[in-house]
Amino acid sequence: MSVKYPHLLAPLDLGFTSLRNRILMGSMHTGLEEHKAGLGQLAAFYEERAKGGVGLIVTGGFSPNLRGRLHPFSAEFSKPKHAQAHKVVTQAVHKHGGKIALQILHAGRYAMHPFAQSASAIKAPIAKFSPNEMSERQIYKTIDAFANSAKLAQEAGYDGVEIMGSEGYLLNQFICKRTNMRYDEWGGSYENRIRFPLEIVKAVRKVAGEKFIIIFRLSMLDLVEEGSTFDEVVTLAKQLELAGVTIINTGIGWHEARIPTIATQVPRGAFTWVTEKVRPHVNVPIVTCNRINTPHDAEEILASGQADMVSMARPFLADPYFVQKSEQDQANLINTCIGCNQACLDNVFKGKRASCLVNPFACRETELLAEPTVKSKNIAVVGAGPAGLACATTLAERGHQVELFERSDRIGGQFRLAMQIPGKEEFRETIRYFANRIEETGVKLHLDTEANADLLREYDEVVIASGVEPRKVAIDGISQSSKVIDYQTLIKEKTFVGNKVAIVGAGGIGVDIATMLTEPTDHHLDDWLYEWGIDKEINYPGGLYPYPDSFSDKTVWVLQRRQGRVGKGPGKTTGWIHKRTLEKRGVGLMGGVSYEKIDDSGLHITQKGEPRLLDADTIIICAGQESVRPFEQSWAEFGEKLHVIGGADYAGELDAVRAIRQGVELAVKL
Repeated sequence: MSVKYPHLLAPLDLGFTSLRNRILMGSMHTGLEEHKAGLGQLAAFYEERAKGGVGLIVTGGFSPNLRGRLHPFSAEFSKPKHAQAHKVVTQAVHKHGGKIALQILHAGRYAMHPFAQSASAIKAPIAKFSPNEMSERQIYKTIDAFANSAKLAQEAGYDGVEIMGSEGYLLNQFICKRTNMRYDEWGGSYENRIRFPLEIVKAVRKVAGEKFIIIFRLSMLDLVEEGSTFDEVVTLAKQLELAGVTIINTGIGWHEARIPTIATQVPRGAFTWVTEKVRPHVNVPIVTCNRINTPHDAEEILASGQADMVSMARPFLADPYFVQKSEQDQANLINTCIGCNQACLDNVFKGKRASCLVNPFACRETELLAEPTVKSKNIAVVGAGPAGLACATTLAERGHQVELFERSDRIGGQFRLAMQIPGKEEFRETIRYFANRIEETGVKLHLDTEANADLLREYDEVVIASGVEPRKVAIDGISQSSKVIDYQTLIKEKTFVGNKVAIVGAGGIGVDIATMLTEPTDHHLDDWLYEWGIDKEINYPGGLYPYPDSFSDKTVWVLQRRQGRVGKGPGKTTGWIHKRTLEKRGVGLMGGVSYEKIDDSGLHITQKGEPRLLDADTIIICAGQESVRPFEQSWAEFGEKLHVIGGADYAGELDAVRAIRQGVELAVKL
């Protein structure tokens, strides 16, 4: 039988060992690294992915010493007790034939504590503390610390280490002029600036021996001013090979870069061309990364010769069995990462445990268990949006008899609207996944069916997941004006809006609508790279060139009542992307607005005490949502067997993380 993804699933011979396929599970900090209960939950997290067939796992970053920690209480790997504690992790992975490498990460000037240190005493724009410039003695001690961590990792049973040399962390800070203003043998010329990472690799190879995987995460595209040029990247890649690295992994962008690199707005495989440019210059395997989330895309990347391996991090949060499903030609059953960041990176940056919007089981493998039910019940679920879909399919998987009622002619709810927003096309994958899960688990789906009390009375349990609808706002003249439309109608009916548009509401929906209206037509990868000023030749330092803003041919205003920042939308790690996109397209972002009236001439507002007329052709209402609660007057008679989840429970700002999590949590309890 022919293999569906022959390049992706082919073993990779490293000489002294081999990997079972070409898939590297990229490093992700989960918050389990520092969990007070120990590393058991982290071991369970990685074990599930090893069981799912991934070739090589790279852990989240562990600091080689106290000063290198990201936060005062971040994970460190520098003592024999750390090696002993980590054996539970490596044994869990090896039990299923997997391999795992420990990432050694020194934060440098990104450290969120007063002991931060760097090549030079230059504060990072995203940091709270200015670093101290490292003395030569501290440099040598740090080299020894990396080697010590690697030796301890070997003792813990790790198959290798990844040395973090990208994303703007300490090694990257030595490499680039931007952060290295030294005049000694660790600064000045490029040869001096790369001495520090090379000495670390040599020291690690010396203590670990030849039969130990050393991955170096090389920043191939810094995306910051005074970053590396292509020739410099190639020089370092060649020197790393001579120093003894086994694999070179691609790093894209510093954390302080003002260019999106992994969010859903980034086209799939947007940076594989970077790895492809570097690959011919080295002989060791080279890994490409960022926004690769399907086996089809990964196979194409490898088949075209852009890389030897692909790195996928968040896709393994979304589905630990990504590889196994690929091997079994069941890609349609993969729960695809949609690149939203909402439950993973957003959580980690808030100091919370990571999880996944589309897979709430991620990082809760020992707590949230969908075990077979002892007693099968007949359960009705009302509403086939994200909450209802997650609940119904999990219930059916556990062995319940489930019927799902949806009043429209298709499943998906708010995701069906979201997938039509430029940059959110990935939401289509979640709907595809649940459509296949319905069939796989045996949920009985009733479309075009309005559920009522009479229909549901005989069920053992009733779940209301009926979602939300646009909130109505009171503005003088709104009901009489033909200019007014709500966001839901606009998206569903593709309504013509004219050249001047006022958007009432600057939350996530208002931002999405403004993005949709100003999106250029026929927008391809090269257009996206140009729009963000990315130099594909990497001739400019950091791979950036000066570029003009690309103004839209429409006049769009985004309005909010409260004072303050406008246009960020939800999402700690993605809000700035939304805002910058709208600014680049010339969208008017207006806060502190009072809505006076709507008439034939447009929308009359007051801002900062000044009256103003926005002569809009169309006024789009994006002022939040209200819960849809069918037959609510009859809920009391259902008693404890009625459960309300998702938007029907609480509308608020659109929150798919909460909706899907509530659906799953209810399903594992019933």
